[in-house]
Amino acid sequence: MQKILVTGAAGFIGFHLAHALCSAGNQVLGIDNMNDYYDVNLKQARLSELKKHNSFEFQKLSLEDNDGMAAMFEAFKPDIVVNLAAQAGVRYSIDNPRSYVTSNLDGFINILEGCRHHSVKHLVFASSSSVYGANKKIPFSETDNVDHPVSLYAATKKSNELMAHAYADLYGIPCSGLRFFTVYGPWGRPDMAYFKFTKAILNGDPIEVFNHGDMKRDFTYIDDIVEGIERLISHLPQGDAGSAPYKIYNIGNNQPEQLLDMIGILEKALGKKAVTKMKPMQLGDVKETYADIDALQAAVGFKPSTSLKDGISHFVKWYQKYY
Repeated sequence: MQKILVTGAAGFIGFHLAHALCSAGNQVLGIDNMNDYYDVNLKQARLSELKKHNSFEFQKLSLEDNDGMAAMFEAFKPDIVVNLAAQAGVRYSIDNPRSYVTSNLDGFINILEGCRHHSVKHLVFASSSSVYGANKKIPFSETDNVDHPVSLYAATKKSNELMAHAYADLYGIPCSGLRFFTVYGPWGRPDMAYFKFTKAILNGDPIEVFNHGDMKRDFTYIDDIVEGIERLISHLPQGDAGSAPYKIYNIGNNQPEQLLDMIGILEKALGKKAVTKMKPMQLGDVKETYADIDALQAAVGFKPSTSLKDGISHFVKWYQKYY
């Protein structure tokens, strides 16, 4: 049994991961600041599910709370840290830039300091496919240049990768960063397109389709994401001679889908046609995402396998039951 800290435990990925880790016999401390970026009731409902595990404990805590974070690390002494807490969302960062600096930069340094002072065996942290910006080369590879972010959110995620590398190099902390590609599924985030579309279609409201539908996304089902993280937790990055114990991985479906095809799958699952309102490209958005996952496969022998049709079907069943 390992002691694992999961930050952002009331969030979408954090909830699913904490559930899987508890089910596998680990002792999990989940922390979350329960902010109102989206429906807090959904976060509370996720926590209620997690609290059914005797091996799960929850603490309401913000990453940027210096004293609170130091005290939490001192009390829990985690073997493994999985940092999934962050201010999420590309569009929100245009209107609320300071919240990204506070959570994603000030907060992340507290994670790194906690790992440094408590001899954490492995830090696994969330990055994002957003770091690739408007890169033209497809599929996106971890070796691509990512120095041209098109949103502040992406810039903070790239900053996290650089900060983690510095700590891996200075203090020998094994660090693995995960660039997530459009994660979806039951208990998901209400600010994501598939979630908003579902609500609108059922209500008979029009859905806004950006770039007139000419977009592709590497939609990745939540169970595949969780399995990838679980495998990576026990796979420590090896520093070559003179290099830091640090590695970045794409974690995506390796199969981009047209946005309009996703809407069609959603319509079939809901048994109702969407009313579409075509719009131009949004500020900070990108036309296509596509993950090269060779590094992930080489490291842990894992490739996501859930089709978009099956994943959307699972989501719709959960949505109709929950709401």
